[in-house]
Amino acid sequence: MGRRGGQRSEVRGQPIANSKQQTANSKQLIKMNKAVVLLSGGLDSATTAAIAISEGYEPIALSFRYGQRHEKELIAAAKIAKALGIKEHYTIDINLSQWGGSSLTDFSIAVPKDGVKLDIIPSTYVPGRNTVFIAIALSLAEAKNAVAIYLGINAVDYSNYPDCRPEYLEAYQKLANLSSKVGVEGKSPRLVAPLVKDSKVDIVRRALSLGVPIEDTWSCYQGEDLPCGVCDSCRIRDRALIEADRPDLATPAGREFFSSVF
Repeated sequence: MGRRGGQRSEVRGQPIANSKQQTANSKQLIKMNKAVVLLSGGLDSATTAAIAISEGYEPIALSFRYGQRHEKELIAAAKIAKALGIKEHYTIDINLSQWGGSSLTDFSIAVPKDGVKLDIIPSTYVPGRNTVFIAIALSLAEAKNAVAIYLGINAVDYSNYPDCRPEYLEAYQKLANLSSKVGVEGKSPRLVAPLVKDSKVDIVRRALSLGVPIEDTWSCYQGEDLPCGVCDSCRIRDRALIEADRPDLATPAGREFFSSVF
């Protein structure tokens, strides 16, 4: 117990900081640890946001209305940001659907439902999407003095997208170092992709361990009231959820489809 007479209590020889000192120290720590997190509303980006928080960063969420088929994922992104306590969340309009080139931005191209094929880049690839998104994230990070940009990209269970590979990130980091004031000063934000080499089931397990509200995320390529359970994204997600012993979070179609597999 502390001594009376105005003296402060001590623990292991160190005086306990008063509440004002603690608040000041906390604010300084937060200021030094801002990170922009690309938050699409899907499982991967939500898990990445939770990882950034667990690693001591104050996240600034960044979402995009890029002319995608639906707004379900943006609604999910808002829910995730609120659930994770993210206070700053930007949604930027960049209409990539004006020139199409992807089944996610062009309704004349069917969304694939026959499973991911090895060595084939599917129609769900959006030309230049990640390159554009990261460029905006770099601008936001520099303006907000963020020291990192967290990306939910994955090169294992996804569909051979060229802009989800580790070598792509390495090249972009070099560009980031050269293309900005903070880069010239040697303080360019790091591009961090904690899930890039994870399997989908590993991502599900990380999400569960971090308390990510998986039920609030949206991964389906379609924009119906409920996930379709048959598009490539749904099937990849459903399989991982079932493998991770959470079939309750999978779609009914997914549970039925994989019942003969597991």
